[in-house]
Amino acid sequence: MAASQRPLISALMRASLSKSNATARRTLPPAFFQQTALRALATATTTATKPPSTDGRGTAVVLLNMGGPSKVADVHDFLSRLFADKDLIPLGPFQNWLGPLIARRRTPKIEHQYSVIGGGSPIRKWSEHQAAEACKLLDTLHPSTAPHRPYVAFRYASPLTEDTLKQIQADGLTRAVAFTQYPQYSCSTTGSSLNELWKWSKILDPDGKIKWSVIDRWPTHPGLVDVIARHVEATLATYPAEKRENVVLLFSAHSLPMSVVNRGDPYPAEVAATVHAVMQRLKQSNPYRLVWQSQVGPSPWLGAQTSATVENYIKQGQTDLVLIPIAFTSDHIETLHELDLEIIEESKQPGIKRAESLNGDPLFIEALADIAKTHLEAGQPCSKQMLLRCPMCTSERCAGQKDFFSSGKTKEIKA
Repeated sequence: MAASQRPLISALMRASLSKSNATARRTLPPAFFQQTALRALATATTTATKPPSTDGRGTAVVLLNMGGPSKVADVHDFLSRLFADKDLIPLGPFQNWLGPLIARRRTPKIEHQYSVIGGGSPIRKWSEHQAAEACKLLDTLHPSTAPHRPYVAFRYASPLTEDTLKQIQADGLTRAVAFTQYPQYSCSTTGSSLNELWKWSKILDPDGKIKWSVIDRWPTHPGLVDVIARHVEATLATYPAEKRENVVLLFSAHSLPMSVVNRGDPYPAEVAATVHAVMQRLKQSNPYRLVWQSQVGPSPWLGAQTSATVENYIKQGQTDLVLIPIAFTSDHIETLHELDLEIIEESKQPGIKRAESLNGDPLFIEALADIAKTHLEAGQPCSKQMLLRCPMCTSERCAGQKDFFSSGKTKEIKA
């Protein structure tokens, strides 16, 4: 981002966010808030969007993510879609039977977890806020493709991909950018969302009136790296000076089944690239490890697991740890429950803390706008890296999706 643009962007962000952010405490035990009193989480209100375009002008900026149930009653539907996704959780030839069974059995436990963190996931609120604010900046940064209209498309929760696509059509837009909110590419996450978007485009837009381009990864974007590093520095500042340089940094990302990793998925390498860039920005100030969370089921997953790592460091006498969400762009159940409660709260160690998530940080929203601006300026449908399939990939969906987004044409392949 040009230095001459930063004062304008910062002024726009301050004016835009000053009215929409209000601090709020999460519905968690009092002891937890004593431990994390220095973390101020902002709650974004819904931001008004521009009136619909009816002449094809403008650009839809569509943030892709997995989503989360906005209320407890939505948990079962969310889990049903999640365990039906063969790209995310491959369960073999019995997936159509096992998926619903697992979803049904896990629903009560997951409903309780969402009730503890406030009755639902905040991911929709944050995603809509991030999209709206980034589009406001884009209107100034790249006026030739304005107005930029913000949309969110979730894979497993409302607003679902098909509903967002219908809204884009109703708004009369014919240009759209699919902007993944997974900074590091995986066939299980961004790939799954793009497969779903391709599937519904064939059904709802068979003539290809909407011209798509894709921002498929951004693991080392300087804005992303800087915001994460700033949040780490803010957390380290809460430790006594004599302990600070020996605090261990644990960068935690969602794990993957080893069957996906061994297929050649780029995700582990791209997450590691983000960690390396952040540590370079921090000038290698502290010892660190990359760890993996949220394993599901008995099959082998990428490790070391975050929870086991914390348990074993405590046994070794290392009780000053900072957990850093390195692959999430906002708070949701993996941060608010798994990291904050299951790991940090249950450890009963005051030296174990978590760095703030990206959420509504104005610098992060600047980064999103800059990523989109650079993409629009390049005029390319996607990155060259996206076109390269995993070496062991045999998925016809993957081949068809890549062909569609690179050329705008689709083959008759079962989605």
